[in-house]
Amino acid sequence: MAGEFGEVLRRLRTAAGLTQEELAERSEVSVRTIRGLETGKRTNPRMTTVQQLANALALRPREREELLRAAVPRGQDGEQPAEPEPSAEPEPRSEPSAEAEAEAEPGTEADADPTGDPTDDGPGDPPAPDPPSAARHPAADPHPPSDPAEQLAALVTARWQREEEQRQVQDPFPLPVRWETAPEALTDHWANILRLPAQATAHPLDLDGELGEIAATYRRIPSRRLVVLGRSGSGKTILALRFVLDHLRTRGTSEPVPVIFSIGAWNPTTITLRDWLAAQLTRDHPGYAARGRGRESLAAELVESGRILPVLDGFDEIADGLRRPALEALNATTLPLVLTSRPAEYAAAVAETDVLTAAAAIRLTDLTLDDLAAYLPRTTRKPGREDPDANAWDPVLTALREQSRDRPDSPLATVLRTPLMVALARTVYSDTPDHDPASLLDTERFGSPEKLEDHLLDNFIPTVYRHRLHGSSSGGSHPGFDADRARHWLGYLAHHLTGLKTPDLAWWRLGNGLRRSTRTLVTAVLLALAIGLVDGAISFGVNGRVTGALLDASVVGLLAGLMFGFVHWLTYTAKGKQAAPSAVRLQLRRRPGATVWTAGPRLMIGTLGGAVFGFGYGFVVGMVLTYAITSDLSAIMHVALVDGLVYGSVFGVATGLTFCLLGLLETPLDIDSAVNPRSLLTTNRGTVTTQLLVWAPTFGAVVGFGSGVAVDLLQGSIGPLVWTTQAAALLGVISGLGGAIGYALTLTAWGQWLVLTRIWLPLTGRLPWAVVTFLEDAYQRGVLRQAGAVYQFRHARLQQHLARHHRSAALHDDFIAPL
Repeated sequence: MAGEFGEVLRRLRTAAGLTQEELAERSEVSVRTIRGLETGKRTNPRMTTVQQLANALALRPREREELLRAAVPRGQDGEQPAEPEPSAEPEPRSEPSAEAEAEAEPGTEADADPTGDPTDDGPGDPPAPDPPSAARHPAADPHPPSDPAEQLAALVTARWQREEEQRQVQDPFPLPVRWETAPEALTDHWANILRLPAQATAHPLDLDGELGEIAATYRRIPSRRLVVLGRSGSGKTILALRFVLDHLRTRGTSEPVPVIFSIGAWNPTTITLRDWLAAQLTRDHPGYAARGRGRESLAAELVESGRILPVLDGFDEIADGLRRPALEALNATTLPLVLTSRPAEYAAAVAETDVLTAAAAIRLTDLTLDDLAAYLPRTTRKPGREDPDANAWDPVLTALREQSRDRPDSPLATVLRTPLMVALARTVYSDTPDHDPASLLDTERFGSPEKLEDHLLDNFIPTVYRHRLHGSSSGGSHPGFDADRARHWLGYLAHHLTGLKTPDLAWWRLGNGLRRSTRTLVTAVLLALAIGLVDGAISFGVNGRVTGALLDASVVGLLAGLMFGFVHWLTYTAKGKQAAPSAVRLQLRRRPGATVWTAGPRLMIGTLGGAVFGFGYGFVVGMVLTYAITSDLSAIMHVALVDGLVYGSVFGVATGLTFCLLGLLETPLDIDSAVNPRSLLTTNRGTVTTQLLVWAPTFGAVVGFGSGVAVDLLQGSIGPLVWTTQAAALLGVISGLGGAIGYALTLTAWGQWLVLTRIWLPLTGRLPWAVVTFLEDAYQRGVLRQAGAVYQFRHARLQQHLARHHRSAALHDDFIAPL
């Protein structure tokens, strides 16, 4: 009877329409082995065999994970048995070919093992190591490896497999991305690239190749430093993605983990490359902010120990004045790396300083008419006409072949030389039956390549928003978005990124597109309304007087808004910073073993900040309340100073103790947490919510109890003080809730997201109310891509086009407004 793996394998093979013989030919696994697995005569297959079968079946990520899970051996209790830690790294060995397995004598495979294990490679041979992309995948292994680098490899593999599927790279097959060796002027001395000793003769490497060979090409370079050059839309990012997946698939345990970094966000004048890499790694995987074996974070340790292979995508997106210092900083390191750039920007930086030290360089080539003829017809639906071989792209391809003889530089032939424009043409015309691609041949309408590119970019957004998606990534019903509104919102986001000079669309920085004064004012006003509402409701509930409640709410709300607004300005606005997502969570049951902050600094900082805030708050409240009774300036100042001292001491102690408690309860996030924008947002919302649940009762209790203690201690020394139990309790409740709200909205990334992105920007029409759903929808439609914890526009050309369109529309609105 077939086991679980055999049943899954047979079902997937049948769904793919393959016989056992056809699968054997594709996978290079013998028919006998496949038959034995499907019938249950062979169990516990090697992971190398499973990987070959999965590749031959061209499985999607979920199907691949299902096959891998079925291959994992389980004990009697249903759990996977613990894997013994190897004492030494196994020697590399190759998988026997199908022919070799077929010609093997009986007993050489299944019968050779006296214990009856049909998957043993033979006596004396060590088991083949599991491929990282399979055995180390989190979904395939319920007990992931404890090594942070291996866990990172599994996370990166899963992320980019999903991204490749989302981009339809394999549908129906990848566009050919080819390259040739770059000119010598952009390449270092071959002796440096080949790591040859002095006086040795260097012979240049022939690096020409195509998409599936990028990992092998990189491994042929002894220096392990490669520059990939290509014009806009030529496929540099797709090549980087394929490099990461292929390198991980064939990676040995001692090799570094390739990770894609969008280098356009790096400012080499303010942060070193290694520190920036560690920060980016922590941003995408907050769990790697945890302290490693030494004093540094896990992310910093991985970078410093050379266990990260940086794939630096988008050197051309670095600001003009920063490319030279960026290249100089890269030359100051010996890190193996891959760098992608447009040729002109890289050549300009090289002219100012030098080539990337010890780096070989390749240059992506254009697509050919043969490439288009092989690809575009297979992207359309089969026509329901008499001629089943007819295709909407046939007239276009025929015309391009005829034009190539007389007019090689026709606009359409020029535009369709890059994968980006071919992908746009496919989206606008192949995926939309009522659009005829023959219209692209109209030279009167599209007299230049630029006009044709603008046409494709203009029609991309309306095309992808024509249909309603069936479901959101969160599992709920999909709301759908109007194409015109979506273009407006995407235009604002593109303009926002252009202003920030970064390709990273981070949810915690969406409010930074506003002026600093606007951010501070909006934060202060909304905070004043929130705290005033809480104060008014509590005061009315206690005293039952509407007038007194409104007056108290107005005073407290105004003062709290001013004070917290000033704290926000002092903390972030004045320094040009923004609140960053927390890399910790709160553990309420016990004190964690590794906290980010120690109790001493938290206590000191909290006490000092609380004392300043409390003194200012008490001073202003004392002035306002006393002025309502008397106009004697000396009496007003006396009461204000006394209230300032009392409130300062109480709030200082309360804030210090609360901050100290929060620090003691903090523990780093799990390594595999927050691998996409929504999960990072959800994690931070949960952290802030827990902080509020700790802050409000702790701060309120200390303020309420401490106010009575402070009055007793200061009684007589600074004058007679009147303080009741009811007043202490009321102050404690209002302070606990108000302080928690003020802290959350003013000093946390999630609070700023709530105030600016979820309230103010939708209120002013810049973004929709369902911001996260809109971003996920744009990702599913192929407008955005995910890069760890942030989104990016699918291509810089699309971002520039939308930003320009947004600015033009804004200028037009400003022009017609007075009319």
